Amino acid sequence: MGYFFDIRFILFVTLPGLVMSGLASLMVKSAFAKYSQVRTRRGYTGAQAARILLDQFGLHNVGIEQATGFLSDHYNPATRTLALSPDVYNSPSIAAVGVACHEAGHAIQHAQHYVPLWARSALVPLVGIGAHFSELLLFLGIIMSAKPLLMLGVIAFGSVVLFQLVTLPVEFDASARAKRLCVEYGIVTPDEQEGVNKVLNAAALTYVAAFVTSLLTLLYYLIRFGLLNGRRDDE
Repeated sequence: MGYFFDIRFILFVTLPGLVMSGLASLMVKSAFAKYSQVRTRRGYTGAQAARILLDQFGLHNVGIEQATGFLSDHYNPATRTLALSPDVYNSPSIAAVGVACHEAGHAIQHAQHYVPLWARSALVPLVGIGAHFSELLLFLGIIMSAKPLLMLGVIAFGSVVLFQLVTLPVEFDASARAKRLCVEYGIVTPDEQEGVNKVLNAAALTYVAAFVTSLLTLLYYLIRFGLLNGRRDDE
C-alpha cells in the first residue's frame, strides 16, 4: 500500500498545488468582483468590446455568443467563435471588457497564425489521450512492477504538462494584446487600463498555478519510479 499513499506526494505536490490554485482563484474572483462594479466611461459591454477588436482586424466572420457559467469565457478556433459568460457578455464593466478583449486576443492570434496557439491546438488530441490513460498506466505499472508501463504512464502525463506549458505564452500574449488594444481602439480610457491589467494579471496566475502543480507531479513520478535516476525512490 506504500505505493498508493505517500506523505511526500501530499507535502510536495498536493499541498503546494492547493495553495497556489486557491490563491490564484481567490485573486481572480476578488479582482473580477471589484472591477465588475466599475462601469467604463465609454459604456461598451463585453460583447461590444470584443466585436470592436475583431472588426478592427477584419475578423467579421468570428461570431460572439453568450455562454453559461461563471467566467466560462473562451475562444473556439474550430468554430471561430467567442463564447462569453453572462457576466462578461452583457456587462459594461472594466472587468467584463478586459476578459472579452482577452478572448478576442485569441481570435486575433488565430488569424495571425500565432505559433504557440497552433501548437496548443495540435496538442489537444494527444492531451485527451494522455489525461485519460496516464493514471491507468501508472496503476498497472505499480501493481505489476512493470517499468515500461510506468514509463508510458509518465510520458502520457507529460503530454498534459507540455500542453500547460504551451498554454502560458498563449494566455500571456492574449492578455498583452487586450491590455494594449482596448486603449488603442478607445474601448477604455488610459486611466481605466489599470483595472483591466489587474483582472487579466490575476487570471494569468491560474494558468501558472496549474502548470507548476502538474510539473511538480511529473517530477514526483520521475523520482518515485526511478525514471530520473534509474532507481526507485522506495527501494
